[in-house]
Amino acid sequence: MPGLTVAITGATGMIGAGVLAECLSDRRIDTVIAIGRTPLGHSHSKVREHLQHDFLHWPGPTSVFQHVDAVFFCLGVSAIGLNEAEYHRITYDYTLATARAAAAARPRGTLCYVSGQGTDATESGRQMWARVKGKTENALFALAGVNAYAFRAGYVQPGKGVRSKTRWYRMVYAVMGPLYPLLRRVAPRYVTSTAAVGRAMITVAAHGSEHRTIENADINALADPRAPES
Repeated sequence: MPGLTVAITGATGMIGAGVLAECLSDRRIDTVIAIGRTPLGHSHSKVREHLQHDFLHWPGPTSVFQHVDAVFFCLGVSAIGLNEAEYHRITYDYTLATARAAAAARPRGTLCYVSGQGTDATESGRQMWARVKGKTENALFALAGVNAYAFRAGYVQPGKGVRSKTRWYRMVYAVMGPLYPLLRRVAPRYVTSTAAVGRAMITVAAHGSEHRTIENADINALADPRAPES
């Protein structure tokens, strides 16, 4: 049985790089289309790269997503230092434009969206990032032609050589790394890893999920427990 073809946005970011690493080692995945503004900087027999400088305007439906079974949307940015309009453009506008392009090219395909624990589905809370994430989730769920799932990850520990681009984040992860195995056992509702996110996305791409909103504990449950996380 042929494997899946998946597209990953944000594959040079921390979570996207972790998801990419899992796709490269998983037999369920045949081909990965890595979509980003800059090259990955490394090659692999499974990977095809597509440079996309404008995430609001995509080429026609016969390209990029035509043969893609699932899109893993890992492109994102911290809300720190951004006003709501800037954060909305990257978080909502980029995501919905990508989802529409994917739906037009491959109707009823799967889209796994990296959301966040604490996302506000009412779109009316006090936290700006949570409102915008909630608006994005709601719009994806309402979009015709795509089976969208929101992965509400909590604290995400990088593994397998994956590193954050942000220096002070790297310092936090270096401190938290030795504690992660303990935290993973005692607080699976709140912590996960880049490897677990990747494996959970692959599982949903292959088999779907009963729930469209996938909380942090669900991510850990969907990840293959037989595979190592680091």
